[in-house]
Amino acid sequence: MKIFALGDLHLSISRPIVPGEEQEIPLYKPMDVFGPQWQNHAVKLLQEWTDHITDDDAVLIPGDISWAMNIEEACFDFDFLGMLPGKLILLQGNHDYWWKSISRVRQALPKNCRAIQNDGILLGDTYIAGTRGWICPGSTGFSQHDERIYLRELKRLELSLRTVSPQAKRVVAMMHFLPTNDFHEHSGFIKLMEEYGVEYCVYGHLHQGAFQQRLPEEKWGIRFYLVSADYLGFRPRLIWPENNTEEEVSHE
Repeated sequence: MKIFALGDLHLSISRPIVPGEEQEIPLYKPMDVFGPQWQNHAVKLLQEWTDHITDDDAVLIPGDISWAMNIEEACFDFDFLGMLPGKLILLQGNHDYWWKSISRVRQALPKNCRAIQNDGILLGDTYIAGTRGWICPGSTGFSQHDERIYLRELKRLELSLRTVSPQAKRVVAMMHFLPTNDFHEHSGFIKLMEEYGVEYCVYGHLHQGAFQQRLPEEKWGIRFYLVSADYLGFRPRLIWPENNTEEEVSHE
């Protein structure tokens, strides 16, 4: 099994996708207002995904999956996810307003999708844990409100990491937000990753114009991967097994 990651899909599919007409995927919230790289991005996602992912692979999706405001509105986005090959492991992002009750989320998702919240999943001998995260102390404008959410997310990450299977040979942490502040200082999230032996961390949230905020690919003994869809040119990034020769596609 290969493990890939790709976040920030930002789907908003407005009608069923007709087989054979996948080159036209209408969106009710087109993303090209954020730059030309987002033009027809759902079509790009589908093409890159089917070109590089097989049913034997897994793809981690660390948040901002759909613009829907509720489960019902996300139905065509879920149909799209169900078309994709591989096992999809989902995490909530800050724009996933449809993600409320975890039991309802899990009931609504297609069969190839699993959602993580306060728990994790063993894929072969790799354990996937994680939480959405939040901005960290020391970030510009960090407030008391931010601190409350930050502390809650720390607890959620610890709950997830406590479920790591003894069969796991490696641990991957999924987060939506950058797991540090803007200055890449040590945080509570990093402390937990160190305590529980996390080797890899994938995160998203940063988009063009913010890519310079990304972490170096290795720090504190952890490998970090920014996997925002627009950063990767909408191509899932291989996380495990590592392939240092893989070409990284970026629209930075």
